[in-house]
Amino acid sequence: MNILGISAFYHDSAACLVRDGEIIAAAQEERFTRKKHDFSFPQNAIRYCLKEGGISSDALDYVAFYEKPFLKFERILETYLAFAPSGLRSFLMAMPLWMKQKLWMRAFIRKHLDYDGKIIFPEHHESHAAAAFFASPFAEAAFLTIDGVGEWTTTSYGIGENNRIRVLSEIHFPHSLGLLYSAFTYYLGFKVNSGEYKVMGLAPYGEPKYKDAILNELIDLKEDGSFRLNMKYFNYCTGMTMVGRKFEKLFGGEPRKPESEITPRHMDLARSIQEVTEEIMLRMARHIHRETGQKNLCLAGGVALNCVGNGRILREGPFEDIWIQPAAGDAGGALGAALFVWHQYLEQKRRADGRTDSMKAALLGPAYGNDEILRYLRQNEIPFEEIPPEELPQRVADLITNQKTVGWFQGRMEFGPRALGARSIIGDARSPRMQEIMNLKIKFRESFRPFAPSVLAEKASALFAIDRESPYMLIVAPVREGIRREPTEEEKALAGLAKLRVVRSSIPAVTHVDYSARVQTVTKESHPLFHEMIAAFERKSGCSAVINTSFNVRGEPIVCSPEDAYRCFMRTNMDCLVMGNYLLNKERQKPLDEDIVWKEAFKND
Repeated sequence: MNILGISAFYHDSAACLVRDGEIIAAAQEERFTRKKHDFSFPQNAIRYCLKEGGISSDALDYVAFYEKPFLKFERILETYLAFAPSGLRSFLMAMPLWMKQKLWMRAFIRKHLDYDGKIIFPEHHESHAAAAFFASPFAEAAFLTIDGVGEWTTTSYGIGENNRIRVLSEIHFPHSLGLLYSAFTYYLGFKVNSGEYKVMGLAPYGEPKYKDAILNELIDLKEDGSFRLNMKYFNYCTGMTMVGRKFEKLFGGEPRKPESEITPRHMDLARSIQEVTEEIMLRMARHIHRETGQKNLCLAGGVALNCVGNGRILREGPFEDIWIQPAAGDAGGALGAALFVWHQYLEQKRRADGRTDSMKAALLGPAYGNDEILRYLRQNEIPFEEIPPEELPQRVADLITNQKTVGWFQGRMEFGPRALGARSIIGDARSPRMQEIMNLKIKFRESFRPFAPSVLAEKASALFAIDRESPYMLIVAPVREGIRREPTEEEKALAGLAKLRVVRSSIPAVTHVDYSARVQTVTKESHPLFHEMIAAFERKSGCSAVINTSFNVRGEPIVCSPEDAYRCFMRTNMDCLVMGNYLLNKERQKPLDEDIVWKEAFKND
């Protein structure tokens, strides 16, 4: 039985194909259109999923859309009526798309897929919960979903048992932890629904000076983690902005202009909202544990990408284990909708062994074999060297050891926002200068943003305070005391971005200023080639971790095809590119002909 899941028309459109309960393929539309967070109908992603499954649309048994459009429209109408005439401009801007596409989703899907079968519409947070629990390794678990807003729900929790999920409690719009965090994202000059991770990365540079103001003025937080926002400070119900004048007055001025200087005040604001968010997540986790009695917790929704909060739940919370859906945001809603149909609607049983999830290491996107890569290289007269497969890991390890930055393009593309060793840029985690080099000369992004380590799973606990696998780079863990470097008194006195100059451990390129790291553990079973490359690097350097950042530049989606990879390689100061068995050296390449001005094509996120 073939089930196609679809998410679309808000942000991060995606498609997923599930066959008899197995996830066959999943991908975001942005990877094909090259428009970051593309929200259009995912026709390219659908085309890929059907091709990967070897079927056409007439072989589909069900299509599942990740939310209920009419219920969402009801919320928009009721919100407008509650605040009218405020918000008229934003209401009028939203209506054409609703009247043309969103309200008529059933007919729209039928037309664009040439499909006349059954279409199922789970609720938005049901799709998140299904993606969290049904894909998890647990036979039973509690679940927690937190995002901006679905139809009405912004937060939900409940219990998953075998093939069913049961919601126990919800928080409804306009009270939203995701929108609270996004309000600060906007206020700090970053793009909403895109720049939230920048706030998280900026937080360790500041002090929580505004935490009390947030808790006293913006939010009424209860002991169980439930809350209500003081809506007089926010503008997202009616306006084109996230915050109002009262918010600006409370925090001392207008929103930061994008690309302008980041001051200590901005760092303190980031630290304050991050700590509040972590506190709410912890309170929710403790309450859910008390109410459900479950040993394990599954998380999804955009807020579940807050890997610092996830790390604290794992270390300080009451659950024995947690599992986070790697495509936690709206893209993962397509996956959740398809799994919801298979397990809950069709009542099909699950097989869960408590150890292995069903995500296939999130490697669910397109793969390009050596033949395809070679054809592309020859057609475009691109100089390359072919490396025997058995020599490839060692050659790449040698390059990294010699301080080269390497584009790594191998196998199936990752589903979700993280590069996990298929579409990655890799480098030497031991280098004190590599963070700055990668940020400013390759990624072209803010210098404060940290890089993540990919570490051999069997060696992870020697470097990081983590006692289990973290395959999806969604948990922040402290760097072990044994490899830390104690700063001098002069270094301790540094403030703000000056902290970047301090070498904090034997792996400084992946050690954040608070001695933390966003860890990806790599196993031989899930990532054989990537694992072997890191193992070769360890044999040569003595270090079992490499830098792993996504293969893209600022504002660009992660690369999908060989052409995407080559263009990104040529637009940056990356030293080498490895695609399949082929090694490309930057020094041998000729400039791109009639290339686009990528900084204009890919807007800052």
